[in-house]
Amino acid sequence: MQKLFDSELKVMELIWANEPISAKELSILADKEFSWNKNTTYTVIKKIEAKGYIKRTDPGFVCSSLISKKDVCVSETKGLIDRLFGGSKKALFSSLIEDESLTQAEIDELRELISKR
Repeated sequence: MQKLFDSELKVMELIWANEPISAKELSILADKEFSWNKNTTYTVIKKIEAKGYIKRTDPGFVCSSLISKKDVCVSETKGLIDRLFGGSKKALFSSLIEDESLTQAEIDELRELISKR
């Protein structure tokens, strides 16, 4: 899976929340959310379409996702773990809990999540 850049992820978030959605509607939302002009939004749409993450249909240049948000999250998380923690989930987890003040309730929730695995 190819990496999504921040701008591409922003457009994917809009698509996931509103699909199917026309490119025109996307450009209006992107203007409201990110102060992007129409050309910027259309350029990003073309990039994520070229990566195979969305399809567009005519009439109306209607965009729909071809990949789920969950799949992107899994891929991006794996990439982060590989790049920053040498592929070690334990190292990621240790880093997260070392620098964070956790409440007892949060610790209990984490233990429960781990025990379910």
